Amino acid sequence: MTDKTADEFQKLVDVVAELRSEHGCPWDRKQNHESLRRFAIEETYEVIEAIDHGSDSKLKEELGDFILQALLHAQIAKERGAFDIADVCAVIREKLLRRHPHVFGEVEVSTVDDVVHNWEAIKSAEPGYEDRKSVLDGIPKSLPALIRAAEMSKRASKVGFDWPDISQILEKLNEETTELSEAIESGDTSHVKREVGDLLFVIVNIARFLDIDPEESLREMLERFSTRFRCIEDRAKSTGRKVSDMTLEEMDAVWDEAKNG
Repeated sequence: MTDKTADEFQKLVDVVAELRSEHGCPWDRKQNHESLRRFAIEETYEVIEAIDHGSDSKLKEELGDFILQALLHAQIAKERGAFDIADVCAVIREKLLRRHPHVFGEVEVSTVDDVVHNWEAIKSAEPGYEDRKSVLDGIPKSLPALIRAAEMSKRASKVGFDWPDISQILEKLNEETTELSEAIESGDTSHVKREVGDLLFVIVNIARFLDIDPEESLREMLERFSTRFRCIEDRAKSTGRKVSDMTLEEMDAVWDEAKNG
């Protein structure tokens, strides 16, 4: 760490401590680990959005907000006498050293798969893993459902619970689509809800089998949808109307223009 990095980091730590002090900011002083949970999630997604936009200045700003969350939690823990930011840094540094013996030790690897295999083996020998009764243990329930589904699918696949090829997953997709149609015809809302969930999970498995991140795929699709729908809104505005005044045929025509343009 350069002198500049160490100096700036310490200044930031001191600012956060001042915000939490007796004469600091009332809002910051009021926070605790629980009240800050949603901000950790928000800041994570704002970092992702900055990456998607390809803006270095925005990414720099959002990473700062992201780091702030870690410092606030560390400061709150320090005030409780639990740990401080130095302890946090020490723990992650030791973990990185331990899980990268091919960099900091004598282990030799030749492929990314070798790295992943070693990583999993090292993790499984660490404290806490002996308490896990299922390969699905350790997946946070607070994860967005799509990301959690992808991780559960991956974990199950690693122990052999998987389709042998993509054609059989596609057959399962057709099966679930049929079951959803039948559930809709039955008028049983709870049944429909279950079948929608089953269908979504099959799609997640298709994505995993094709080495596609379903979360990333959906996010990219939503960006395309947003762009094309805004074209419809712009067309309505240019003709002095609201979108709701347009016919579906008009909307479809503009959508196709935006899609093919």
